[in-house]
Amino acid sequence: MKGRNDGLVYVGPATVFLFVVLFVPLAYVVYTSFWTTSGPSLAAYQRLFGSALFLRTLWSTFEISVSAAAASMLLGYPIAMHLARQTPRKRAFYMVLVLVPFWTSILVKSYAFTVLLGRDGIVNQALSSLFHTSIHLPMLFNRFGVIIGMTNYLIPFIVFPVLASLLAIDRSLYLASEIAGAKPPRIFFQITLPLSLPGVVAAGLSTTVMSMGFFVIPALLGGRKDAMMSNLVDFYTREALDWNMASAIGVILLGIVTLAALGADWFQKRDVRRAAAASNSQKEGAFA
Repeated sequence: MKGRNDGLVYVGPATVFLFVVLFVPLAYVVYTSFWTTSGPSLAAYQRLFGSALFLRTLWSTFEISVSAAAASMLLGYPIAMHLARQTPRKRAFYMVLVLVPFWTSILVKSYAFTVLLGRDGIVNQALSSLFHTSIHLPMLFNRFGVIIGMTNYLIPFIVFPVLASLLAIDRSLYLASEIAGAKPPRIFFQITLPLSLPGVVAAGLSTTVMSMGFFVIPALLGGRKDAMMSNLVDFYTREALDWNMASAIGVILLGIVTLAALGADWFQKRDVRRAAAASNSQKEGAFA
């Protein structure tokens, strides 16, 4: 009983804190989404799913989130592979370098990208100097700018889960494959990539889910056609003053995020079960 009471002492304050700052506001948002002046109603949800603006924004949010997660994976996976091949001391140094941009305010970085990607920004000026002609590529206030800004923010969330999976791979597998004469591409596609998939899937789903809630980056770097769900919530709360609709959008977004998180958890547990089954079969074969 004493051990159980000690556990409650440690866990209790955190549980109460989460209940007050997380679950109570969420419950109020859900309540607001169903409540109207005439009583409980699904009117807000019916209006949303009958609105072309909402459906277009929902699809735009999905496209941008998946694109940003994919771009982050393409850039973050090679970084994770490079870190996995370093000595622990060098790896720690490089990990700090990966985290340095993450410590900068997302608002400051978004403003910095307006300088980099603007019509007469640093990138266009560099291209103009390189090709000796006037170049004004439209990289700002469109989807490209939003994806670039989100990718910059998400890369650390890709690197570390993938790095954990890469470090868990048995080094003897690489040695055996090299002795057998396997080339680096074959080693990557038959050993590295399959065994790192749990980290890849976890990182991909988490960054996709995280991207769906971005507000500052699409507000500063995107255009009207690139508004996301969070921007639509801002519109209904600040301009339309319709808290019923804003709360309904929040509940829908919460539902999507919850389903994605449950999917990621199921995928990881499935991999653990498969790994345990494979390990047991190997042990049975060894003692047979």
